[in-house]
Amino acid sequence: MKILCDTHSHTVASTHAFSTVNDYIRDAKAKGLQLFSVTDHAPAMPDSPHPWHFGNMKVIPRVVDNIGILRGIEANILPEPFEQTGKWVDLPSGMMAYLDFAIASFHEPVIAPRSRQENTRMMINAIESGLVQIVGHPGNPNYPIDQDEVVRAAKDNNVLLEINNSSFYMSRTGSNEHCTSLLEVVDRHDWKISVGSDAHISLEVGHFDYAIEAIRKVGFPEDRIATLNPARFLAFLGEHDKPVSAELNEWATSLSA
Repeated sequence: MKILCDTHSHTVASTHAFSTVNDYIRDAKAKGLQLFSVTDHAPAMPDSPHPWHFGNMKVIPRVVDNIGILRGIEANILPEPFEQTGKWVDLPSGMMAYLDFAIASFHEPVIAPRSRQENTRMMINAIESGLVQIVGHPGNPNYPIDQDEVVRAAKDNNVLLEINNSSFYMSRTGSNEHCTSLLEVVDRHDWKISVGSDAHISLEVGHFDYAIEAIRKVGFPEDRIATLNPARFLAFLGEHDKPVSAELNEWATSLSA
């Protein structure tokens, strides 16, 4: 299995990460990736970039050295509606007009873990916000959820559940069992996943080994991995009326020509 898109990475704009966009382009090329996404943290995280960072991502070319680059954000799931929008993620009004997609995740610096019922409700509120396309590291054992309820909501709202490679060995200790269980639940509901490295240094971009091992163990079908290749992920973004789907369509088509 070769996954050619990485939809979750952080640059030096999030100050606990260590690489530039150019670093990611170089290492994505070296690893045979075709597309990666810059998804730095949204405002509620203590070291989030200034909002201008997201508004000015338009300066990043769509394709460099035949590597596609998407402009994203990792938003925070909130315990109460965001005052600017009334939604349960910290995405300021108008910000998504500058971005291709959003991930929504739980992060301890923003919200302490709560009960399984509360975590489930907050995650579903984020899914139903209409602002996010991927739920980030939902296998985090620190935030137990009702996986069936979350997957049903994700399917109803055309939102992907991420299998986060970093969760298996670098972050969120104890995620393995939860991620494997989530894969089984997603499969049972006939729904889709994304796979992301959650790289905080460019050397990790496209590192999916642990996620792929879990996918193979469960027997999860490749045709429901929405990030398997650029054409597939761009088609998914097109279902959310994201302009990048059309902007990069010709380039993505040329990759398989």
